[in-house]
Amino acid sequence: MAATLLPFSSEVAFLTALANEMPTINALFFASCGNILAIIVNYFLGLFLYEKTKTKLLSSKIGQKAFDYGHKYGYYALALSWLPIIGDPLTLVAGVVRLKFVWFIIFAGLLRVGRYWLLAQVF
Repeated sequence: MAATLLPFSSEVAFLTALANEMPTINALFFASCGNILAIIVNYFLGLFLYEKTKTKLLSSKIGQKAFDYGHKYGYYALALSWLPIIGDPLTLVAGVVRLKFVWFIIFAGLLRVGRYWLLAQVF
């Protein structure tokens, strides 16, 4: 739920699992899998939104420019997708601008796993 646009903190759930003595590797695995599944949902929601709004989006000058910028710089923007609050909408935008799904999963997924790994190291 947390990596979708719903307001829920996966970090709190992850740290609670660690505090309750769940093995780190298990907590890391389950948190990462859940988070990656959620960004996949966001990506496909973005694809759905593109299909429903593409005529309007691409018919305006600003819409076309935004789409072009998103496609050109989308992978760079995904570097921020691990951040709370702004990261989840970026995964939705990745679907809207139709970034290649495989590269999206590799890049955004690794960043999500890295975020939990870093939290586990700090905790």
